[in-house]
Amino acid sequence: MSVATALAGKHLDRVHAIIAGTGKCPSPPADDRVARSWLRCAKEYGLSPLGTYQVDIVAREQLLQRQQKLAEILTTARVEMSNLYQQLAGSGFAVLLADAEGVVLDCIGDAAFTDKGLKTGLMAGAVWTENQQGTNGMGTCLIEKRPLVVHQLDHFLFRNTGITCSAAPIFDPKGEIVAVLDASSDSRLAQQHTLALVNMSAQTIENRIFLNCYKNEFIVRFHSRPEFVGTLGEGQIAIGRDGQVIAANRSALFQLGFQANHELVGLGINRVFNLSLGALIDQSARNWTTPLPLFEARHGNRFFAVTQQPENMVTASVASPVRRSRPTASAWKNSTSVRLDDLALSDSRIIESVRKAKRVLGSDISILILGETGTGKELFAKAIHNSSEGGEDKPFVAVNCASLPETLIESELFGYKSGAFTGASREGRRGRILQANGGTLFLDEIGDMPLQLQARLLRVLEEREVSPLGSENAVKVEFRLICATHRDLLELIDKGQFREDLYYRVQGISLLLPALRDRTDKRALIRSILASEAQFSAVPEFEEEALAVMESYEWPGNIRQLRNALRAALALYDGNLIRTRDLPREICKSVVRPVKTEELATEPSEDQPALNPLQLAERQALIQGLERLRWKVTSLARELDISRNTLYRKMRRLGIKDLAR
Repeated sequence: MSVATALAGKHLDRVHAIIAGTGKCPSPPADDRVARSWLRCAKEYGLSPLGTYQVDIVAREQLLQRQQKLAEILTTARVEMSNLYQQLAGSGFAVLLADAEGVVLDCIGDAAFTDKGLKTGLMAGAVWTENQQGTNGMGTCLIEKRPLVVHQLDHFLFRNTGITCSAAPIFDPKGEIVAVLDASSDSRLAQQHTLALVNMSAQTIENRIFLNCYKNEFIVRFHSRPEFVGTLGEGQIAIGRDGQVIAANRSALFQLGFQANHELVGLGINRVFNLSLGALIDQSARNWTTPLPLFEARHGNRFFAVTQQPENMVTASVASPVRRSRPTASAWKNSTSVRLDDLALSDSRIIESVRKAKRVLGSDISILILGETGTGKELFAKAIHNSSEGGEDKPFVAVNCASLPETLIESELFGYKSGAFTGASREGRRGRILQANGGTLFLDEIGDMPLQLQARLLRVLEEREVSPLGSENAVKVEFRLICATHRDLLELIDKGQFREDLYYRVQGISLLLPALRDRTDKRALIRSILASEAQFSAVPEFEEEALAVMESYEWPGNIRQLRNALRAALALYDGNLIRTRDLPREICKSVVRPVKTEELATEPSEDQPALNPLQLAERQALIQGLERLRWKVTSLARELDISRNTLYRKMRRLGIKDLAR
């Protein structure tokens, strides 16, 4: 008997023992949801653990239709999928997004693992419902409607027992599941830390969907802690012009003590908080960036909130001939009015790039911005746009060629006519190129644009006209073209992955943004970004040791990583100084000489063993969860579906003290 046959037999015995309810299963699944799923697979779907079922792959046209239906969600999700993948990269992972019917819409991952995954159906178009694939992360998550891990032998079908899936649902503002986010790997280790990261990413996507869906309504963004307004854990409530609640996100329901959306929707905002809509509007008009205290109407709990005005109201209010003042530090926070001079601190290469960009502002010369991921290429492009004559009043349209699925990028760029394909919007859609007419089109990561679309883009650039999909009529367009990439386009040309004629069309002049580790103005840049992030209080000073640590750190994530580190420091510092203890652990570990800091509840003790990157990620996720739940360990244990004792053991292992004790 082969090893594989023996393992298959043991798996079959385990499943049968659970289904029969004999209680003699040698190693039952740790999660009751898995056992419930096994029962469904056997009794409702008629599946066999050793069955050889063909993976169901939907037709390309149907996949395109599904992707188009969730196009806006896909665009938002792709950014978070990329961020999640970067945290897991090199660990043999694939990050997938499936719709509410279990069809995978998008997938990114390590090449080695995704090649293996193709055999089991980890690919766009594959159907991962329970009745097709048995117990699995995406399908079981859609039924249970909660984050979960399906670890190797927890899968019902033996053919799937080589992978581990961590999945979390994504809900729309009405509380209905619209998608599920999943991270799968062939790791033999349990993936609770991965589940925490996946759940955080899913909640981030939810919050962005909510804000986008109700961008033309008043939105109250609140938390019991002012520094957590604007973060993952904030509550969000959309309010109509009549002062009644339209929708609320899950964090808002939890913080206010409601079980479901319908309990809150329809209430006047004065029955939720101790303020009328008029008072909230007045408050936001006077100071819309600083969270101000307000009290919950039912129980008197204190929260801090900002009121976000409707986007169409804000747009109308800024359409004025009065010129806005130019930002300095705020340029790094809000690119609306950033100009080239705001970015020229003291690094000679940045100053040279600014000088060259200024020389071509009034011309039709295309600009190619080169630099590593996170160096601020889009901000630089927006500064070029705003520095052009009348730029702030003209459209700036950014398209990330790497964040859009290949099947969507064509309709996204060129637009489409009504009825151009199955699932197309009845009204059609203007593409990004037409939206940029009269302004600037910024194509980020152009090196990742599919080869077949490069020819169409070249034709648009040469003829200055665009034909939407399904239309026979071309529309004249005029725009400034700015492209950016972190890849070597000449190397891609040699490999046949980028058109040489397009390269010479987009590369009028090249501007290089150096990596943060190579910049000579790091101290000035750190202080500038800190000032832009300090929304809730005066800008603190740095302890010299902390500033030296940040200056010497390599910053593999560049300015994007620096901004996140400063946000964390602003949330943790006390008094008026940011110290080394307030910085992320991986930054402090870069210093050879040990840094003496007083012990914090959220810092590991000195005798705590060094944590690896995955443990650090799990630790950070647990701390954020505890902060969001006001350090109620029982509530977090229930949310993670583990016992309180298990969570306490995790906290001790990761050096987290219980602040509630």
